[in-house]
Amino acid sequence: MLSTFLDHQWKAFWRSKNKGGTIATQLLIGFVVLYLLGVAIFLGIGLEGFITQIFPKKDVFEVFNGLILYYFAIDFLMRIQLQDLPTMSIVPYLHLRIPKRKIVNFLNVSALFSAFNVLPLFLFLPFCATAISGVYGPLTALMYVIAIFSLMIFNNYAALYVKRLSIQNLKLVPILLLCIVGLGLLEYFKIFSIAAISNEVFSFIADHPFAALGFTTFAVMMFVGNARYLRSNLYVEELSSSKEKKSSTDYPFLDRFGKVGALVALEIKLILRNKRSRSAVTMSLLLLFYGFLFYKKDVLDKDKLAFILFAAVFMTGNTISMYGQFMFGWQAAHFDGLMANKIDIKDFIRAKFLLFTLFSTFITLLSCLYGFMSWKILVVHCAAYFYNIGIGTVIVLYFATRNFKAIDISKGAAFNYQGVGASQWVLGIPYFLCPYLIFLPFSLTGHPYWGILALGLCGLAAFLTRGFWVDFLVKEFNKRKYKIAAGFREKS
Repeated sequence: MLSTFLDHQWKAFWRSKNKGGTIATQLLIGFVVLYLLGVAIFLGIGLEGFITQIFPKKDVFEVFNGLILYYFAIDFLMRIQLQDLPTMSIVPYLHLRIPKRKIVNFLNVSALFSAFNVLPLFLFLPFCATAISGVYGPLTALMYVIAIFSLMIFNNYAALYVKRLSIQNLKLVPILLLCIVGLGLLEYFKIFSIAAISNEVFSFIADHPFAALGFTTFAVMMFVGNARYLRSNLYVEELSSSKEKKSSTDYPFLDRFGKVGALVALEIKLILRNKRSRSAVTMSLLLLFYGFLFYKKDVLDKDKLAFILFAAVFMTGNTISMYGQFMFGWQAAHFDGLMANKIDIKDFIRAKFLLFTLFSTFITLLSCLYGFMSWKILVVHCAAYFYNIGIGTVIVLYFATRNFKAIDISKGAAFNYQGVGASQWVLGIPYFLCPYLIFLPFSLTGHPYWGILALGLCGLAAFLTRGFWVDFLVKEFNKRKYKIAAGFREKS
C-alpha cells in the first residue's frame, strides 16, 4: 500500500499544471538543503576544535552536553514555523476499503523526509564517533547517538502535533507563543538555563549510558500520540462536527466599527485559516526576540538611540511590513468578487488601516517587556509605534496599490516566492528610511531624544489625519484597480 500511495503522489506531481514552477522551487530548496548539510558536516567534523577555540577555558564535553538540548529547543521553534505538514489527497481513499491505519502510517512515514531530520545527525554524530567514543567508550557513544536520534524524532512529531492542534483550536497559538516568550525571558535573565539542564542530563547519560533510552520512550510516546490523533481526526466530519459556524460577530470588539469591523473580522479569519497568511503573522511574533540582538547594555548606557530605533520600528511594525507587503494579494482569489459587490472602497481601505493598528498595538504591548531592561526602550518603542500606525501603514498600502501578483494562501511560506515582485523589494527602503529622516537632524545636533519625540509626533499627526490618507489611497487604488484585478487573474 505504501508503494501505491507513492506511485499516486508521483503521478499527481507530473500531471499537475504548475509542475514547472514546482520543479524550480524544489531545485532551489535542494540547493539550500545541500548547502546546510555541507555546513553541518563541516561543523560536525571540526566541532571539537571549534569548541576549544571559542571556549578555551571550559571542558569540551561540558560545552557539548550543554549544546544538545539548546539546539533541539531552537530546532523545535524552527519546525513550528517552517516544517510543512505532510499532506496528500486522502479524500479519494476514505470511501475505499483501505484501513485508516495504513493512511496514517503513510502520513507519519512521509513526515520523516525533512532536512530537519538530517542536520543533527551530521552535526553531532562525528563528535560522538570520535571524542565521546575515545573517552567514554563505544557504548556511551552509541547511547548518545540514540538520545540525539530520539530527540530528533520527538521534535519531528511534536511540532506536527502542535501544528495540527493549533489548526483545530486557534486558542492554542497565543498560549504557545506566550510560553515561548516566557521561556526566552527566563533564559535571557539567567533565571532558567537550557544549557545547564542539558549539561546535567547528558553528564548523567555519560555515567549511566542506558538512561538515554528515556528519550527514546518520549519519542515513541509522541509518535503514538500523533498517530492516534490522526486516526481519530482523519475524516472531515470529525474535524468539524463539534464546531459551530461563526460569523463576524465572533469578534464583538469589532462590532463598534460597523462595516469596517466586519471586513477586518473576515480578514482575521482569512489569516487564521490559511497557511501562508498564518505563517506571515506567526513569523512576526517570533521576531519579537530580535531585540535581544540590539538591546545591549553598552548601547543603552551610551544612548545609541539610532541603533535602537531600527529594532524598535522593525519589531513594533513587523506584522505590518511582513503581512502588508502582499496586500491586496491575500484577496486575489476573490478580488473580482470584492469589486463586483457593494463594498465601499473607503471602507475596504479603512479596514486595512484598522487591521494594521490592531496588529501593531498587540505587538507593541508584547514588546513592552523589554522595558524591564531599560526605560529608554519603552520611549523608543512608543515613538516607533506611532510611526508605524501613522506613516508606516500609509507607505505599505501605497505600495500595495502597485502589487499585481496573486498569492495562493493555501500553500506554506517556507521557500515560497510566489507573489514576490519589485514592490516588495522597494517597500523596505522608504519604510525603514523615513524614521531616520525625521530622527537624524536632531540626533546629529546632539538631541537624540528630541528626534524620538519628533518621530512620535509625526506618526501621531499622520494617524490623526487618517481620513486624508484614506482618500489619497482610494484615488491611487482606483487608478490601478483594473490592473490589479487583471494581475490577480494570472495564476503563477
